[in-house]
Amino acid sequence: MNRAYYKNLISKFIAEDNNSILGQLSLNHSNRQLEDLQKNAWVKQIEILKEQLSEFEGQIYFEFAIPRMGKRVDNIIIINDSVFVVEFKVGDGGFESYAQAQVLDYTLDLKNFHEGSHNAKLIPILVATNAENQAIEINNTINHITVVKTNKKNLKNALKSFITETSDNIDYENWESSIYKPTPTIVEAAQALYKGHKVEEISRSDSGAINLSKTANCLNRIINDSKRNNKKTICFVTGVPGAGKTLAGLNIANERLKADEDEHAVFLSGNGPLVDVLREALARDLVKNSKEKGETITKENAKRETNTFIQNIHHFRDEYLKYNVEPTEKVVVFDEAQRAWNKKQVSSFMKRKKGIENFEMSEPEFLIDVMNRHKDWCTIICLIGGGQEINTGEAGLEEWINSLQNKFKDWNVHYSNLITDSKNYIKTLEQKNWLSDNANSESELHLSVSVRSFRSEKLSAFVHQLLELDTKKTSKLYKEIKGDFPIKITRELSKAKSWIRKQAKGSERTGVIASSGARRLRPLGINVKNEISAPNWFLNGKKDIRSSYFLEEIATEFDIQGLEIDWSCLAWGANFYIDNNNWKFQNFKGSKWQNINQEISKSYLKNTYRVLLTRARQGMVIYLPKGSEIDHTRPDCYYDGTWNYLKEIGIEEL
Repeated sequence: MNRAYYKNLISKFIAEDNNSILGQLSLNHSNRQLEDLQKNAWVKQIEILKEQLSEFEGQIYFEFAIPRMGKRVDNIIIINDSVFVVEFKVGDGGFESYAQAQVLDYTLDLKNFHEGSHNAKLIPILVATNAENQAIEINNTINHITVVKTNKKNLKNALKSFITETSDNIDYENWESSIYKPTPTIVEAAQALYKGHKVEEISRSDSGAINLSKTANCLNRIINDSKRNNKKTICFVTGVPGAGKTLAGLNIANERLKADEDEHAVFLSGNGPLVDVLREALARDLVKNSKEKGETITKENAKRETNTFIQNIHHFRDEYLKYNVEPTEKVVVFDEAQRAWNKKQVSSFMKRKKGIENFEMSEPEFLIDVMNRHKDWCTIICLIGGGQEINTGEAGLEEWINSLQNKFKDWNVHYSNLITDSKNYIKTLEQKNWLSDNANSESELHLSVSVRSFRSEKLSAFVHQLLELDTKKTSKLYKEIKGDFPIKITRELSKAKSWIRKQAKGSERTGVIASSGARRLRPLGINVKNEISAPNWFLNGKKDIRSSYFLEEIATEFDIQGLEIDWSCLAWGANFYIDNNNWKFQNFKGSKWQNINQEISKSYLKNTYRVLLTRARQGMVIYLPKGSEIDHTRPDCYYDGTWNYLKEIGIEEL
């Protein structure tokens, strides 16, 4: 992908014929339908910039790519040691808040993901061509709290406010060619992919990780082989938490949908909130983009179009339970496939909800059985996570392997090498040996590095050691990550909320999260039983009281698993606390706490906190309340041991 549609030295740009510049911009612009509308904006920009940049030496870029967002900023202007990120609103007489957030987001994207911009002086500028002059807040702009608001006549003076004479000037070529490592949120990724961007454009490509494009190429090779040779194939993709498994799955489903509509590729997930959020995000984006193109599509029609791409796995299951027909879909991606139900859970559900007696298949067996109805070829892609099971009845990877061993021996199996090399996926040696003898090991089907927390790839290791109560290792990791990924603790909720509000810039999302079992946070204003609308919480703006930004409604592990926010406030409950250097596990029933004794239930609760501790992309504050003398359900001992442990690790108190 070209970084910019046009670039030149400022002096050469000023001397170049306007039609020549416009021709280069038009040639690189992919959307021909928008060309006339865009041309008028470019003509105005060229005229204004030639006049306002006449006194400067430097480099100028038009339509510079912002990969994480799948967008391009109008202009980048480099003068001496300053990088000006410039967004034009031609004809506007005011500075809309959305436009200010847009240019600030572009600036933060460069700072966070573009290596050449990490330590550069980045200045966000919004040019509303017909607006009044505005005062410039230099320090707030440099710290990316506010943007420079200027017009077509005052841009020159705005630039002068930040330019200093220095010997430390930016090398244009090095800056432009430096590595870009974007890590989009799953919502941003789904929107960008659905709009036609390639996974290579919105994902990191550094050599430190087996990157997503290699995994995509491997999966496409396997699908094409299945199609060409009429094979039925299943693939198991693994990855550490936050490594991009869901992104890899969305990418394949989208690619195959666009490559050949006869394949009817679909992305399936049992994670209801994730499905709801992604569907709503795609529908909103489709309505918005259609409007920008001068087309009209209703929200309902947008939902109808985008909903075929992402579906709830249980609705898919019920559809083919009802009708014994060959599925429409040839390529099916199952997200979090290890969470599919075991035979006991399915049998109980079928009896209670569907009135079906003696249903004798696990969910993995039934789902393979449905795809096995195809007479020619099909491919199932299972995305497998480890250490995040939080529900009873989840079958794990073993049940998928068991079904293939016993019922579907003619299927071709491709699996990540980690499945047989690690203890996290399969427990029995017998199943590992069966895979080694009967299936194809593929190293490119494992995603090894977390990209959710782009500020620190050691966050997953830190959380693991914290939950293992290894004070020494956790303390060491905390010292290594705290500069890039700030973590704070407090015993005052108001301080926690104030801190994340101050940290967030632009449209960076904040939110309060807690365990669904943390029932006695209610006296403190945190009611985990109050159900939220996940699309409203994750997608709505700062003025909507239902959005995460308002820090009122609480997302639990069930709402947020598979999704993420930039800055989290984790409210730590009394259901999981430290006593005598051991975790204690509790469940609140009626008016008192009850000990959890089953090991599997303990594991689910521990994983709940693992999920909550890994939801933030940029930083988090842990709110650990004080005990109450008048409430027998909230004694000091339920909180103080955990607080002292976090302090011993070295986590700083607000």
